[in-house]
Amino acid sequence: MNESAFEQIQACAEYLGIDVYTQELALFAENNQFAETDLLAIQKTFEYLRGRKQESIVSTLLRMSRLPLKEPKTFDGFDFSLVKGKNVDSLRGLSTLSALHAHKNLAFIGPQGVGKTHLAMAFGRECCLKGYKTYFLKATELNQKLTDARKYGHESATINGLVKPSCLIIDEVGRCVFSKENTRMFFDVIDRRYNKEGPNTMILTSNIGPDKWSEFFCDDSSLLCSLDRIFDTATVFMMKGQSYRGRKCETIAIETGSNLNLSVKN
Repeated sequence: MNESAFEQIQACAEYLGIDVYTQELALFAENNQFAETDLLAIQKTFEYLRGRKQESIVSTLLRMSRLPLKEPKTFDGFDFSLVKGKNVDSLRGLSTLSALHAHKNLAFIGPQGVGKTHLAMAFGRECCLKGYKTYFLKATELNQKLTDARKYGHESATINGLVKPSCLIIDEVGRCVFSKENTRMFFDVIDRRYNKEGPNTMILTSNIGPDKWSEFFCDDSSLLCSLDRIFDTATVFMMKGQSYRGRKCETIAIETGSNLNLSVKN
């Protein structure tokens, strides 16, 4: 029992950045004649401090991710009962974050309202809850970010900032046109992430298949190299069906007017 307590205290101390070892703890407890209840109290204290630090880290990651906080998109909030097909289990399995650890990218392709962005956000949120940095932005925001970086000479810092997150989500590819210069910067981000070590994934959503993305990027060679790296190891979900939106919309028929005849007497 005591050995287990020592190990738990050491594990918590390491997480908190405190340099302490099991043997040192045991000698300290012995010299101070700690009883089993004393050790358990210390263990609970360290576990509490570790939990507080974990909560703080997760809160910071969620805040910096740009994912919605008031009404978060989660896997539990996605109606999988409406998803049909033999590969439904692959969609359900996203919550394990296996793609993150396998260095596999994800792409959700399909019409509006079928849950592409919801699933991408849910994956990103799950990454944050597990302690992995996530960053979400629309393709239009990425385009503007790259334009501003070139305008103010921040290209290197901007690219580094997009490479750093373990999970980078680019939503709605195909809503804007990237200039030749921005397309080349986009490739730099993709190339750097392709060689990134540690848990790493990119998620892209689009209403348009990747075979038509050349209409939205102005440097064919850079785009082809980007696509080659994005989809070298990736899972692409081609989503079909009716939109989820409007299912809770209530329509009420109302008639107005009056059939009363009003007369005014002098």
